[in-house]
Amino acid sequence: MGPVTLFAVCTLLCVAVVGTWWLEDRRHRARLRRLPVRVHVNGTRGKSTVTRLIAGALRGAGVPTVAKTTGSAAALIPVDGVDVPIRRRGQPTILEQLGVFRHAAHTGAEAVVIECMALDPGNQVVSEERMVRSTIGVMTNVREDHQDVMGESLEEIADSLLSTCPRDGVLVTGEQDPALVERMARAAEERGSRLVVARPEQVSDEDLARFDYVSFAENVAVALEVGALLGVDREVALQGMVAAAADPGVLRYVEATVGGKRVTWINLFAINDSESVILVARSALEKHRGPDTTTVGLLNNRLDREQRAQQFADIASRKLEFDRLALLGAYERSVRSRLVENGFDDERILLLGEQRRLDLASMLELLVADAPTQHVVLVAMVNIHSRQAELLLEHFEGGED
Repeated sequence: MGPVTLFAVCTLLCVAVVGTWWLEDRRHRARLRRLPVRVHVNGTRGKSTVTRLIAGALRGAGVPTVAKTTGSAAALIPVDGVDVPIRRRGQPTILEQLGVFRHAAHTGAEAVVIECMALDPGNQVVSEERMVRSTIGVMTNVREDHQDVMGESLEEIADSLLSTCPRDGVLVTGEQDPALVERMARAAEERGSRLVVARPEQVSDEDLARFDYVSFAENVAVALEVGALLGVDREVALQGMVAAAADPGVLRYVEATVGGKRVTWINLFAINDSESVILVARSALEKHRGPDTTTVGLLNNRLDREQRAQQFADIASRKLEFDRLALLGAYERSVRSRLVENGFDDERILLLGEQRRLDLASMLELLVADAPTQHVVLVAMVNIHSRQAELLLEHFEGGED
């Protein structure tokens, strides 16, 4: 093939690629025009839950709504509200967000509530500006998490998250820090949008008691504000939220019996920022700790989250008070060393990680049967995905006894 021919082939290929991209972009814009309500949910904690709550509120009001979460277990939630798990062949990519809009437009939805799956601020901009073009943006809160990507300070993290602030729309937040709220208000104004701050005190204990999982007033308040912006009655919105399927990573207190002993299972797998973990774990331990109780922290570490493994080792040994700590997943040796360096007794560390490949019965024997008390509190933290964590989740939350 001569140079001229090669140049012609390359040119044709480039034209074909650009033409295909241009055509898909036009089709996507057409889909967006057919979806008048587009809610883009971002923030540090609670994104998946808030996505589901907002979608539930809209469905409760009779609005055909498609939702998509990317948290503990990525799922497309069609207009019927029944989860369809997302199976990925490779690494997650924000391009899968386009498929959500294709599905929504094809099924006659009028609203899309989509959780932001990008961490890098540049990808967040692309997700908002090119894909979602939200009419309502949501910023659940700003906490210290993913600092390697979003920035070290809360202000830097807020700026990163504000990459998904809508243009000429509304931004709703559950954040209460005055300085961060002021920062959000300025960013919204620059984009021609306005900021609405949800007030958790407007959500009563009676409202929260209607959920079959531990729900937080901040999350419910944000969803109620979004519903109000779209004309949904408060009670109708709450009924829809309660009826919506909960995210697999929501906080639950599950009581079970294992080998004649009482076990309280507390699932904190989906809470990734240190401030929230410490707050919720302390509250849970205070509520369930007794004179005949052994408290066990389960640190489930992913192979691609070494920094987080060390961070949670520090949290568990320095900030929380556990009788025992059990290591699941990866990094058993390094996390064990970190715990011992922090002064946690090596004899109180249980090794249940991937190197041992323990089955469920063996794990329960070490966690429960070998405990010196009749009541054992298991607090599961860090990450949800590992063989050991999934076995325990299925046992305590999958309907088994």
